[in-house]
Amino acid sequence: MQKILVVDPEKCTGCRLCEVVCSLFHEKTINPYRSRIKVVKWEGVGIYVPMVCQHCESPVCEAVCPMNAIARDPDTGAMLINYDRCIGCKLCVLSCPLGGANIDPKTRKVIKCDLCNGDPQCVRFCETKAVEFLEPTVANLLRKKTAIEKYSEIVKKIPI
Repeated sequence: MQKILVVDPEKCTGCRLCEVVCSLFHEKTINPYRSRIKVVKWEGVGIYVPMVCQHCESPVCEAVCPMNAIARDPDTGAMLINYDRCIGCKLCVLSCPLGGANIDPKTRKVIKCDLCNGDPQCVRFCETKAVEFLEPTVANLLRKKTAIEKYSEIVKKIPI
């Protein structure tokens, strides 16, 4: 089993460095709108929530894609977008319960975390360890499950 991405919103300070390094890595420009991770400030509770694809075991985004443009990379475990197939219909964006996919404002196609080929830049640069890339031990899987449950509750309460 590949490493897992674990997000802990309680550790996020809202610095948004993850967005900067993500856009720089993927787009060669500092443009948080084109980042695969988004930090959302939830005013009601006063916390920041890093929104990023969790590369679910049974991803809804893959199931709803009418073009079969989303598939798991066997090497990294990341759910990847085939941009030759993606038509930008947004079904994956709308169906993700964790807000893990977004539309690129330039290409109008979906963008989501691809784990940076197995070396997530957001993890490398997050000083508070709000985003971690960990071995899938029982303890880490439990941490991820707990974090996703917290994350899901927070996302459900964000006004649309």
